[in-house]
Amino acid sequence: MFVVTTAVGDRRAGCLVGFASQVSIEPPRFLVGLSKRNKTFRVATQSSFLAVHVFEKQSMEVVELFGGQTGDRVDKFTRCYWHQGPHGVPILDDAAAWFLGRTIDRIPFGDHVGHLLEPVDGTGPREAGRWVSLCDVRDLRPGHEA
Repeated sequence: MFVVTTAVGDRRAGCLVGFASQVSIEPPRFLVGLSKRNKTFRVATQSSFLAVHVFEKQSMEVVELFGGQTGDRVDKFTRCYWHQGPHGVPILDDAAAWFLGRTIDRIPFGDHVGHLLEPVDGTGPREAGRWVSLCDVRDLRPGHEA
């Protein structure tokens, strides 16, 4: 499970994402699926960059915030620690690791749109940890239906 953030001007958005995967080693590519119902999707359509964050289980409160609340009603960024990263994209301070990806293509997949990313910046994990997985969030009520 990943938390994806993006921004355009002063509009920030972020959500919990389960449809995501590395899709190429050379050149490096990563695919993120965003639900069309989600504020993050609407902001991402106007942004050229997405930040992809991975969290350890000890940071579940941030994961639950981005998965259980909708940015249509709640400013999630007033409820967590973050800083403005490259290209103005919010970087979540409690993430164990993150990377910033330039969107090089968008592919419709039904109710989600795949954003093909070229990694351009980021930080790796300080140490191997227990990453948040689907099992950890399966009972989380989403802010939006998929």
